[in-house]
Amino acid sequence: MLAELLELSPGGVEEVDLGTVVEYAVYGPPGELPALPELRAAAGGALVEVVTSEIADDWAQRWREFHRPLVFDGRLTVRPPWEAPATTPIDMVIDPGQAFGTGAHATTKLCLELLLSVPAEGAFLDLGCGSGGLAVAAVLLGFGPVTALDNDAAAVEATRANAVANGVEMEVRRLDLRTEAVPAASTVAANLLTPLLLEWTRSLAQGTTRVIASGILSSQADQVSAAFPMAERARLRDGDWAALLLER
Repeated sequence: MLAELLELSPGGVEEVDLGTVVEYAVYGPPGELPALPELRAAAGGALVEVVTSEIADDWAQRWREFHRPLVFDGRLTVRPPWEAPATTPIDMVIDPGQAFGTGAHATTKLCLELLLSVPAEGAFLDLGCGSGGLAVAAVLLGFGPVTALDNDAAAVEATRANAVANGVEMEVRRLDLRTEAVPAASTVAANLLTPLLLEWTRSLAQGTTRVIASGILSSQADQVSAAFPMAERARLRDGDWAALLLER
């Protein structure tokens, strides 16, 4: 949902979990956003309601205030470029641009927590890299070489920009895992929705020995875990989301 909305809104999209409801606020100056009719419709098992209203001229500042520094295990800080440098051993700057992922979403946070729990060695692949936070973190932690792949051109652009901002080197390119082979890497972080994860398991490269899989609804975690030809070593949850650590 976030990726599709960001295509409509270069100014940003804010996701707010209100418990039984997830609110997406789409920001943009007058004339930039497409006209959206007010409607209520069922999408799968969810009820989608679209409401439009004008907000104050400080919408850009509100977008910035939504992104705050996040600290993981006292070792890694993920912050937007407008926040002051952190004092943790690793200080990572991530600007989402028009791509999904600043580290704030539950799926990305779970990936980072699992990434910090494994040895930082060997090749690393960020599959569905979004803004490149996982790939940049992998380089800073000591993995190498690191590759970041995404089917979204905006994600590739944001990842390249964030690599430069953090002074790290990696390969970044577009790839559609539905039609192209995913290269092998010792460790792969795949923050994808369940259907894409399940499709990827059917062609998982033998050289991949560890997978951090996220973007999974908690109710689908058992199905995803069973589909991988690997043993589940850890499972983390955050609200309705889950992430798995799988190893051969």
